[in-house]
Amino acid sequence: MKNVSLKIDDSIFKETERILSRIKKPRNRYINEAIAYYNNIQKRHLLEKKLKKESDLVKQDSMSVLEEFEKAEYVD
Repeated sequence: MKNVSLKIDDSIFKETERILSRIKKPRNRYINEAIAYYNNIQKRHLLEKKLKKESDLVKQDSMSVLEEFEKAEYVD
């Protein structure tokens, strides 16, 4: 495990402490779970961007192929 020092807004810290007192979970575990959750969200966003970019590339190629097929149909 790595030690990390961070500054948290007072309001976020107070809210976190209130929640922790109710769920009886150690602060360290709670913050680790929150970061893991946020990392998963960010990975999904990155994947979504990548898939959209690749989809747009395939779309352009598909339209070019479709145009070629249409031209070939009219030639016959």
